Amino acid sequence: MVNEFMFCPNCGKSDQRVETFCRQCGLFLPDFDNVKPREIPPEEHLKANSLLNIMTAVASLTLAILLHVYFYGRENTPVIIYITAGFLTAMFAWQAQVFWRNLKLKKHFKKREAIAGRKQETETPTLESKPTNELLPEADFKDHVPASVIEKTTRKLKTKKSS
Repeated sequence: MVNEFMFCPNCGKSDQRVETFCRQCGLFLPDFDNVKPREIPPEEHLKANSLLNIMTAVASLTLAILLHVYFYGRENTPVIIYITAGFLTAMFAWQAQVFWRNLKLKKHFKKREAIAGRKQETETPTLESKPTNELLPEADFKDHVPASVIEKTTRKLKTKKSS
């Protein structure tokens, strides 16, 4: 914790400990230095991307149509208008194919969840409880010799030659 004390955001009382309740108003005071962001699942990203793709596609197609309608057949129309209308049409096509791929990806996620659910139901092994004395023989401590603390610790020592 960087800051052990803080002000209450509700009542303003000072010297409040982090991760406790305010002594004046009772509000819980979280540690704002350790706030973890919520992990967003890919399905929510797909929903947002699909909405943005539709909005962009509609806007670009509408602008392209308006440019063609307003400037088509007029004299001295700059070439840049037709180039811009072409780019807007290409943007519409790009956003439409991205939206189509998002739909396919949503179906893929649904299939994957269904398969995972079926695997979990079918592959869950059922374990039968048995008394442990039926699984292993009882331990025999009659001839047990505890290991020495210094056993095998002098193996790497070299003997010193006396001169």
